[in-house]
Amino acid sequence: MTIGEAALRGTSTPAEVRRSATGPTAGLAEGYAQANLIAVPRDWAYDVLLFAQRNPKPCPVLDVTEPGGHRTVLAADADLRCDVPRYRVWEHGELVAEPADAGGHWRDDLVAFLIGCSFTFESALKLAGVPLRYVEQGRNVPMYVTDRECRPAGRLHGPLVVSMRYVPGHLVETARAVTARMPAVHGAPVHVGDPAALGVADLDRPDFGDATMPHDGDVPVFWACGVTPQAAVMASRPPFAITHAPGHMFVTDVRDDTYRVC
Repeated sequence: MTIGEAALRGTSTPAEVRRSATGPTAGLAEGYAQANLIAVPRDWAYDVLLFAQRNPKPCPVLDVTEPGGHRTVLAADADLRCDVPRYRVWEHGELVAEPADAGGHWRDDLVAFLIGCSFTFESALKLAGVPLRYVEQGRNVPMYVTDRECRPAGRLHGPLVVSMRYVPGHLVETARAVTARMPAVHGAPVHVGDPAALGVADLDRPDFGDATMPHDGDVPVFWACGVTPQAAVMASRPPFAITHAPGHMFVTDVRDDTYRVC
């Protein structure tokens, strides 16, 4: 974590984070929802929308732009081309750039999807007394590609990606209950315990993000992750796409409790 990012923690506003953050956004602008980003050419947009509809756990859609649009109702003054800390640019499923500003890559035919992010429910976890080990350790959340295939849609297919948080064993049910009330940002965990059940061989070697050190008595808990569309991009090889870099989210102006259901 840089000094600048440390200064953004806690009391920073979403606009300040969008303007200043350069690294992972977990713990920034607490109390506000965060979102994953994927933008694809218009002729692939239906495939993405159908993929999200068929796989709502990893891909809960919060907003969709018009072709070429770079504004969202989730933050009216924001610009999706430059208000994410780091982007990924893809060509035929290959990563070709990771710019801090995607304006030079944005196209008039791109349709952008904002997808719910599990960082959104972390304020609720903290209020319930559930620690966030990776935040305490100044790391990006670890993410893993599983052996579970998502339901394909049109030309789009790929595996489920999960994020993992170590949770003290006696608080696992609390974490499950808290996150289950926020289905628009991935909801309840998809798995608790043995990572091999997801086809994950080594928790110390995440596919995205950083390895996290557990405390005694911690249990690995896995949530569906909004990086899943990026895995689908790698598997399906659309001609072009822009996404956020894993963990580097679009911070919205929407309060996180907006997505909490009773």
